[in-house]
This record gives sequence, C-alpha cells and structure tokens, in this order.
Amino acid sequence: MKPALENYAQLKICVAVSGGKDSMALLHYLHVHASEYGIILSALNCDHSMRGAASVRDSLFVANWCEQNSVPLMRFVRGEAEGGEAAAREWRLNCYREALQNGADAVATAHHLNDNAETVLFNLARGGGLSAMAGITDTQFYGGKLIRPLIGCTRAEIDEYIRQNNIPYVEDETNFTDVYTRNKIRLNILPELEKAVPGAAEAIYRFSRLAAEDDKFINSVMRERGILETDGGTAFIKTCGEKPLFARAAVCAVKDFFRKKDYTLNHIEALYNLQFAETGKRFEFIGLCAYKEETGITLIAADKTRFEPVPYKDFKAAELCGVRVEISDAAECGCLKFDAERIPETAVIRSFETGDKFKKFGGGTKKLGDFLTDRKIPVRLRKIIPLIADGDEVLAVCGVEISDKIKVTENTRKVRYIICRLNK
Repeated sequence: MKPALENYAQLKICVAVSGGKDSMALLHYLHVHASEYGIILSALNCDHSMRGAASVRDSLFVANWCEQNSVPLMRFVRGEAEGGEAAAREWRLNCYREALQNGADAVATAHHLNDNAETVLFNLARGGGLSAMAGITDTQFYGGKLIRPLIGCTRAEIDEYIRQNNIPYVEDETNFTDVYTRNKIRLNILPELEKAVPGAAEAIYRFSRLAAEDDKFINSVMRERGILETDGGTAFIKTCGEKPLFARAAVCAVKDFFRKKDYTLNHIEALYNLQFAETGKRFEFIGLCAYKEETGITLIAADKTRFEPVPYKDFKAAELCGVRVEISDAAECGCLKFDAERIPETAVIRSFETGDKFKKFGGGTKKLGDFLTDRKIPVRLRKIIPLIADGDEVLAVCGVEISDKIKVTENTRKVRYIICRLNK
C-alpha cells in the first residue's frame, strides 16, 4: 500500500477514523510518514449512536490508540440517531466542517479503490450522468478539502498493510450484512464481477479518473458561460440548448448547492425539458421545486415554498420562507400603509392558495395569480410571498400592494405599516 502523498505535503490533515481496517490503515500510514511530508496530523471520530454499545466501544478504541500515539483527537457523539443513513451522513459532514473550522486544512477519509468501484456502479445503476461516473474524488469543502489518500489502493493492499504492520482495528458488524444497497454491491456484485472480469475494480477506477477529467473540463466551460447562478436559497440555470452544459449546471445546483444526492438522470432530463415549457410551469422532485421563467429555470427547496398560517392578530414580525415581514406602527422606505381597523379578526398571514382573489388598490377584482402575472412577479416568488388574507380574499400582498379594501381614507383612525424584505 503506497498512497501518493505528494499532493498533501505541508498540510494540516485531520483523519476521519472509525476504528475499522481502512481508517486505521490510513491513520497509521500518515502517522508514520507525517514528518517525511511535513504533515501536521490529527484525527476525528464520529460516534453515530446507531449501534449502541458497539459504537461506544469503537470510539474508545480510537481514543486509546490516538492517546498512545500522541495524535490529537476530536470526538463527536450524535445525540439522536434518527433519520437513517442520509441523516447520519449529513451529521458526519458537519463534524468534518467543524474540524476544518478548528484549523485543519483537510479532512482525510479512508475511501479506497474498491469503494470507488461500488460508487460508480451504484451511480450507474441509478441513472447518474458523467459527473456521477467520476466516483470518489478530492473535493473542496467549507474552505478546506475532503481528501482520499487511499483512493488508488485496493482492498487487498490495505489488508496486507494491516497484516504486515500488525495494526489493531475493530469490526463494524453492519459491514457484513446486505441490508444496505452499497453492502449488496460490496458483498455480492463486485466479487462476482471480479470473477467474470479479473481486475474490474481497477479498470473502473481508471475509467472514473478519465470521467473526472472530462467532468472538470465541462465544469470549467459551464462556469465561464455563467450558466448557473446561486443567490440565497435559490439556484438559477440560464436557458441553454447545449444539453451537456445544462445538465452539468443542473447537477451542480442539485448536488452541490442543495446537497441532494438522490437525483437521477431522469430528473436532469426533466429539468432540461422544463426550459422549453410555458413560463410558470413547475416540476417537483426530491424535495425541490423547479420553476420555468422567461430566461431559465429557478430551483428552490420545497419546504421554502409554504409556511403555516399565522393569525394576524397575534403577528408582529417573523421570517417566513426567507421573507422578513413586520407589521409596524412606524413607516420605513418601501413599506405599505393600511387601515388596521379594516383587517377582520379572522384574518391570517399565509402563503398563496389556489382560488385566491385580490381587489387591486383603486378598484377591480382579479385572481391573485393574474394580478401577480400583471405585476411581473417571478413564479418562484409567488408561493413564498406572505399574504394577509381572510378566507380566499387577499387583503395584502406583502412587499407588493394592499387591497383596496384596507386602504387608508380620511376616516382612518389607526394606520399601520407592512415592512417586507424579499430574499431574492
């Protein structure tokens, strides 16, 4: 086992260590070669609290090894083991981020060549595009890096390194069950593939490195062309008839910006086709909403498109789906003033609903959707703009206009103001 450490020289590297063979082999190798490459070494351990006493045992094993070998260790314990593998992964990434924020240049994980083959096969089976075929690579992460020094090493080479150096480790019993999809690939599919095509995992690795190079080139063109823009909680993909470039922008938006891993090629295809649909059409998938606009596609998290109604009489100020709304006695630039006594007791602050109607300031009732179209409000904002409404009667579109029904007149006794800041 000979990881190429030249690219990691002079770095402060924090190794993510579970106590298993792979991470212990990586920790040991970096520890032995740290001075040779000018590496300042530390470690982190994540107790996911998913395996009871076994998790505690493994964490203590890592802590004891690090203490005996004078390797600084950060320990993390997850309070609630809920949400399955996806939630556990998200929590683990947060631990990596904390390590980087505490001085590390990079967090090193022990992914190896066989893990890469599993990832490529898994992504291929799920309909992933070229970027998914790149497999496991070093990536930028919260101002630092996630690095994989063992990615060119085989499972057999790591096992031999463990044996030759008599490195202690613990076994995670869940690695030997085929409950999880990746375990099924590891335990059942890859061994059979290697029997049918000897050296398959190494060939898949070479293919993934070529895919990574192509992926890098397409990314550079996509960025030069400014096809993807991100702002606040939204991503915007400019209309682009060149499918590879549009697809790359869509993958970057879904995978990197929104951090959604369960996308498929069918989702990317649907986004590509959406740009040729009527303005206002939408597509929902894996917790995201995509809206067709005049010059491209806007994506926003689905949970940012609606909020629970709030009784108007109890409302003072709040952030609703990224929109800051305040009902105030003092005016501010751009605010809307209204007759507070003309708001019914039953009124609520809520988001858009089908059937809403609105009496424009100055007269004339319209469907709210038509009014918003006339005012050229982007489709992506229509679901998140807070409304003051009584039943299906909209009394105020916060940040846009009030209804004629609550306008201030010469008989008004109590004037209040709607202050609204849209996070566009």
